[in-house]
Amino acid sequence: MRHYEVVFIVHPDQSEQVPAMIERYKTLVTARSGAIHRLEDWGRRQLAYPIQKVHKAHYVLMNIECDNETLAELENAFKFNDAVLRHLTVKMSKPVTTPSPMMKEEKSRSLTAPAQPQAEAQPQAEVPAAA
Repeated sequence: MRHYEVVFIVHPDQSEQVPAMIERYKTLVTARSGAIHRLEDWGRRQLAYPIQKVHKAHYVLMNIECDNETLAELENAFKFNDAVLRHLTVKMSKPVTTPSPMMKEEKSRSLTAPAQPQAEAQPQAEVPAAA
């Protein structure tokens, strides 16, 4: 079996269906003795250019291990799903389980974002006490 990195972009109007789509694609891979090494839901993001007059879309990344037949069936499912705007499949030499740069960026944002409001709140609390 070979390792693949699959990214698919879902129409923003269909964002509520993304968890069900992920589940369907996961079962498609695992039912045929495949494995999912990494699954990341990047959420709704700005597109680099409009696709079908849409400027934002929901991104999902999957690192899977499967045979060619399963991959063909997965890509066929992407093609016949109108909610999937684009998909990309890249063959990998080994399984990837570490977080992607997009997820590392999200974590760094979430770690720095709460610290800033707390830092701003402390000087405001000290100013009235001194006055």
